[in-house]
Amino acid sequence: MSPADFNRPGSLYGAVDLGARKQALEAQARREAAAHEAGGTPAQVVYVDDANFAAEVIERSMSSLVLLELTVTRAEQAKEYSQLLEKLAAESGGRWILARVDVEASPQIAQALRVQNVPALYALFQGQPVAVVPGIATEEQLRDWLSQLMQALAQYLPPPAEGAEAEAGQRQEPPADPDLLAAEEAIEAGDLDGAVAAYERLLARSPNNEDAKLGLAGLGLIRRTQDVDPAEVQRRLTDPADIDAQLLAADFEMLSGEVDAAFDRLVEAVRRTSGEERDKARKHLLGLFDTLPSDDPSIGRARRNLASVLF
Repeated sequence: MSPADFNRPGSLYGAVDLGARKQALEAQARREAAAHEAGGTPAQVVYVDDANFAAEVIERSMSSLVLLELTVTRAEQAKEYSQLLEKLAAESGGRWILARVDVEASPQIAQALRVQNVPALYALFQGQPVAVVPGIATEEQLRDWLSQLMQALAQYLPPPAEGAEAEAGQRQEPPADPDLLAAEEAIEAGDLDGAVAAYERLLARSPNNEDAKLGLAGLGLIRRTQDVDPAEVQRRLTDPADIDAQLLAADFEMLSGEVDAAFDRLVEAVRRTSGEERDKARKHLLGLFDTLPSDDPSIGRARRNLASVLF
């Protein structure tokens, strides 16, 4: 089983507030230490809202598995489910982090993930949702789900803590690629150019490296949109001849998790244009494919739609 075998409700890759990462993580560490000393919320639980979601969930998921619990904290039944998740998080030995969102206080997160009902539990890894448990699952069901999830991501996650899953902990993990580490360090420092250069070095040595492709494509989204006003893009969309506005609108849709909408927009742009503009839209669509794993079902659907308008 691979991460693609799970449901992917939408891509969140690229929705990263790079400049806020270090400050947010340091603040969370202080909160966790204070809670631990006071005997309060377990250190494995992170409380998340619209403002800190990118820094404390998306960025953490780049190196750790994050389980995102969407709930209504005032609901009694939801509280029992939350306590069960806290219990499982404590037993995990730090192999994954539980991030909790009250959807009444932070509706934008639920909207981005297209959540219909709560409570719901999402697994995020490397900036993307890779699995989901809708509704309330039993403890047995959650343990089975977690077991399958950990097996699917075993080669990407750090070894378990000492005494947990001893056999898996004995595996020798290959050393991390130095350029991949350099890219991560550059992103942490807010040096996007340095991160791009590191990913490009890695691709020069290993042209099919998926981590580098995903990282480079995600950074491309950030760089293209970071100084752009979405309202201005929306205004420009009233001009059907403005192909650049269509490309930017697709970028913003990708960042907000509207993957199929972004792909459909560009396929339509290819259909109604010709010459250089058609080629520009086609190449931009192919570039957005690189922001997702190659076996993502949305890519297959978009490729078929693209072929139907080209041929």
